[in-house]
Amino acid sequence: MSAVLTTAIAPPSRDAAGSQNMLQLIQLRWIAVVGQIITIAVVEFGFGIRLPLRLMALVLATLVLLNILSLLRLRMRGSVSNAGLFLALVFDVAALTAQLYLSGGATNPFISLYLLQVTLAAILLEMRWAWGMAFITSACCLGLTLAYRPLALPDHLSDDLFRLHLQGILVCFILVATLLVVFVTRISGNLRARDAKLAALRQQAAEEDHIVRMGLLASGAAHELGTPLSTVSVILGDWQRVPALQAMPDIAQDMEDMQAAIRRCKAILTGILMSAGEARGEAPAVTTLHAFLDDLITNWRLSRPAGRLIYDSNFGEDVPIVADVALKQVIANVLDNAYEASPSHIRLTAVRNGDDLVLTVSDDGPGFVPDMLEQIGKPYQSTKGRLGGGLGLFLVVNVLRKLGGSVAARNRPEGGATVTLTLPLSGLLIEKSGSHV
Repeated sequence: MSAVLTTAIAPPSRDAAGSQNMLQLIQLRWIAVVGQIITIAVVEFGFGIRLPLRLMALVLATLVLLNILSLLRLRMRGSVSNAGLFLALVFDVAALTAQLYLSGGATNPFISLYLLQVTLAAILLEMRWAWGMAFITSACCLGLTLAYRPLALPDHLSDDLFRLHLQGILVCFILVATLLVVFVTRISGNLRARDAKLAALRQQAAEEDHIVRMGLLASGAAHELGTPLSTVSVILGDWQRVPALQAMPDIAQDMEDMQAAIRRCKAILTGILMSAGEARGEAPAVTTLHAFLDDLITNWRLSRPAGRLIYDSNFGEDVPIVADVALKQVIANVLDNAYEASPSHIRLTAVRNGDDLVLTVSDDGPGFVPDMLEQIGKPYQSTKGRLGGGLGLFLVVNVLRKLGGSVAARNRPEGGATVTLTLPLSGLLIEKSGSHV
């Protein structure tokens, strides 16, 4: 089975865990409403214990209204802070206190449901809010020992009150244990997802800081190398105008080749600057997707005459785009990596998948080692064994990420490797990029 790695970074929401946890509290409140209805019905009609049904129904209606308002708030404003979660738990505690006050106060075995609220607060909230919930529930428990509406028990239950209390404690324990397992597991999953997103944010910030430092290094190198390259180019231009040298065809051809090599060096420096610095290159040009890819392939073949590149375009109808020099450099980097692994066979395919441009580069080389697949997209991960290597795919991943795309790499079962670049067309189409035209 081939190993696969996909890198796609989406902007994570810092408050996503809060909104998910609020949804869990809303679900818990629905369960509380249903559970209270069942309990009231059993006590009233099963045991014959008279309860203030109207007042208890008013509390239930308040919980239902609170749930509806909470859902509307989540739709209008998805983020939920610690204060919002704390307030929701306070409302639940208030409703529980009202129901317990109307049904025996501290003598009601369901008073231990307060522990569920305290546990949720300890998991969901910061320490000060959790301690606040502990204080509120303790105060409610104390108040219910001092003031409550006593239950009027029928004569046939008065003699067996202790057994009835033990049954209530057992039911309450099973209920609390079940709810804790279900909801704490879900909430812990939400918190783990939040932590994973925060870790991804920190990793992305570190990589972007690395790119900035690479950009500064590339800028300094461009300034340092640009001057001597320009000097050599000027000298060669002067030599090319010397009649005696023009009369020597071999020397004239050598000077022309040297000029071409200098232009190539300047183009490489420009590509490094654009890849390391800006996700979108400077001075983008208006063209079409087919022309952009054809020009890229033509230039790559001219600089790699020994390479055998097969290009298949199944994109379909051509579309006008803004040509991005950084994207061209990214695709060239992937082709260069394939060329070094398998110069005799490289295939590039371009297809359209919905609103995405999908470019696939495959080769017949040795493929990626498993450790490389796990580390693709991180700097200095290379199998070439040279100092400072492994920056090509690092730049590819980060440039594609800034353009809203993704990079996937895998080993082919028949041998070789495949790198797939997925790029949203909205980042290239002219009608979506009016500021670049």
